[in-house]
Amino acid sequence: MATGTTESSAGTGQDNSYATLPNKMVTAANGIDYAYRDTGGSSTGAPLVLLQHFRGNLDNWDPALVDALASTRRVIAFDSTGVGGSSGSTPNTVEQMAHDAIAFLAALDLDLVDVLGFSLGSFVAQQIALTRPNIVRRLVLASSAPQGAAGMHGWAPEVIGAIGAPETGAEGVLEVFYTPSPASRKAGQQSLQRIFTRTVDRDAPTSWATREAQYDAVCTWGIPDHGLLQRLGCLRLPVFVANGDSDPMILPHYSHLLAGLIPQARLKIYPDSAHGFLFQHHAEFAADVEAFLTDQR
Repeated sequence: MATGTTESSAGTGQDNSYATLPNKMVTAANGIDYAYRDTGGSSTGAPLVLLQHFRGNLDNWDPALVDALASTRRVIAFDSTGVGGSSGSTPNTVEQMAHDAIAFLAALDLDLVDVLGFSLGSFVAQQIALTRPNIVRRLVLASSAPQGAAGMHGWAPEVIGAIGAPETGAEGVLEVFYTPSPASRKAGQQSLQRIFTRTVDRDAPTSWATREAQYDAVCTWGIPDHGLLQRLGCLRLPVFVANGDSDPMILPHYSHLLAGLIPQARLKIYPDSAHGFLFQHHAEFAADVEAFLTDQR
């Protein structure tokens, strides 16, 4: 149950675009103040909750993707514990991140949601659905891998060097999130421009302590353990697994593995794209997510 909410404005907020939504705060029962943005919209159906990637905050979502998703439903993005504008210390395990996300959902009185997890957020999304299956209606896992998969114990040196250094720049993001092709690089540059459209009331940047804790969680998730793969057989809800065909951070074969382990999973691999395929192909991906969430099967 929420113990209080506050908000601040950004820009004019007149067009209700993600880039101009106000930052809101809610205090959860665990004592953490969570920063979030809420597109509002239809009160019917389950809202779609977004779980962000490694080192990402509210401003690292591409507004074009969120706006496309929000054209038909309520979408909520939030900073996990210790991330960006949220209080507390960032957990160093995916399991604790999942418990904290459940506390955030309870603070907003959300008892049934659809969840879209991206990268590290997709690990947390899996754990939420395993820990509290009754609150997740449908699950979207973007650039994802199952816990215990061989070869996932930390990222390749060139990947963590590009996006894990104390100071990261646009070129590092482009190298990991997009392919070298002119079309993909152009899409990446356009996405970065959209991400930095917001100039007023931006979210607090993520700290080095958050980076360290999150990478600990990633590495622990990736410790090889064949037995842990069997957990995914418990997921009886519909799941959409998606990735780019050239993702250097979470290789596409992990998406195939994930989809094969989940009974009701469907899979799509997007062409000429990498870790940021959902931003590069934002219109197509949003349409695919909408079709998945409304499919009556």
